[in-house]
Order: sequence, then C-alpha cells, then structure tokens
Amino acid sequence: MKVFVVHAHPEPRSLSAALKSVALEELLHQGHEVQVSDLYAMKFNPVASAEDFGVRANPDYCAYALEQRQGMQTGTIAADIQAELEKLLWCDLLILNFPVFWFSTPAILKGWIDRVLVSGTVYGGKRFYDRGGLRGKRALVSLTLGGQEHMFGESGIHGPLKDMLRHLLQGTLAYTGMSVLEPVVGWHIPYVSDDQRRHVLEAWRTRLQSLSCEEALLRFPSLSEYDERLYPRRSQELLSGT
Repeated sequence: MKVFVVHAHPEPRSLSAALKSVALEELLHQGHEVQVSDLYAMKFNPVASAEDFGVRANPDYCAYALEQRQGMQTGTIAADIQAELEKLLWCDLLILNFPVFWFSTPAILKGWIDRVLVSGTVYGGKRFYDRGGLRGKRALVSLTLGGQEHMFGESGIHGPLKDMLRHLLQGTLAYTGMSVLEPVVGWHIPYVSDDQRRHVLEAWRTRLQSLSCEEALLRFPSLSEYDERLYPRRSQELLSGT
C-alpha cells in the first residue's frame, strides 16, 4: 500500500506521537510505502485565505472553493497546498492521527482539511460520497482523548464517539469518497499508567498488521439511493405508489 499519515499533536513525546512512530515503523516493516506530514513540526499554515492563490478568478471577492479550482487550473495554488494534495492523491490509505480537542480535531488539522481538500479535485457538484474525488481510497482515524470509554457509549454522558466524530468520518472522509475504517481510540490517555499506554501501542501495532485486507464497516450515503434532485428514491416511490 501507499500510506499517508497526517499527524497533528503539539508534543513530540506524546502517546499520539508514539502512535505515529509505530505506524511508520510497522508499515515500512511490512513493505508498504509511507509518507508522513507532522503538521506541528512543519509549522503548517492552517489559515485558509486569499493568499493561497496566485492568480484569482475574482480579485474583488474571495469565494474560497472557486478560487481553489482556479488555482489548480492555473497551477498557482499555494505550494504547501499543492505538496500536501500530491501526497493525498498518491496514497491508497490516509491515516489521520490526532488528540481530540473540544469534541473535534486540533485547529491545525482542521486547517489542513480546509486548505488541502480542494474543490474540483477532491469534491464538487455531485462528486461526493461514493462519487467523490477520493473514491477508491481508504481512511483511518487514530486518536487519543482524556475521557474514559464508558463516557462515550449510547447512554454515556457525551454520547457515542462516532456521533462526535460525524463531521470528520462522514462530513469529510466519506463525503470525499473514501471508505472509512473503524477508528482507533486511546482512552483516558493523560491519566493511565505506562503499562496501559504500552498496551495501546501494541494493540495499534496489531491493527496495523491487518490493515492491507481490512474492509470498511462504517456505512454512509450512496448517491444511487437518491434522485437527481437528491431526494431519497424510496420516498419518491412511496409517493408515486410504485
């Protein structure tokens, strides 16, 4: 496989950083090709702005998605965006590795998503979900958080973790066409023992050993289930009596 790991944790000695290192080591050991973007180490710019474009479609008003298309067509999109996009288009498997901040990704990773998932190439028009620009690729989220596992069940105080991550699992990864694998979670990480941290790392290594043949179990919408106006086909059939 060609694997692209995007790592977003500010502390190089964190368990999250260790997860990134184990992934690199294990995947290379298996013979896969791996590229890593360590966003904090790179000092990646997370701010989407008009400065991302050398030649503007509209110099007077920045519609960011439209300017992304123009930047790609003219070859004048920012160099750091182009470099990350090339890694994304190259890979078979994307791994996003990060700690949960406020029910979400760190800002630097959200900025990477905003800037690198460019309109016209990754998505656009009706090119989303199973028709997205990244269809055929797989995605895996590996994350750490401070909460305990029981806090994220159906009756847990925070609700299911997958609901918390819907903006990422569905609204970003599945939306752009990728098949989304079950997330890997390190629970309660700032408060557990070193032995428990080692267990998390070993479980991650074991998961990595089967990734090449792992199938996506998470299910998301398919455009075949909707008509040209994106109304559910089943609803239309019921209304028409067919």
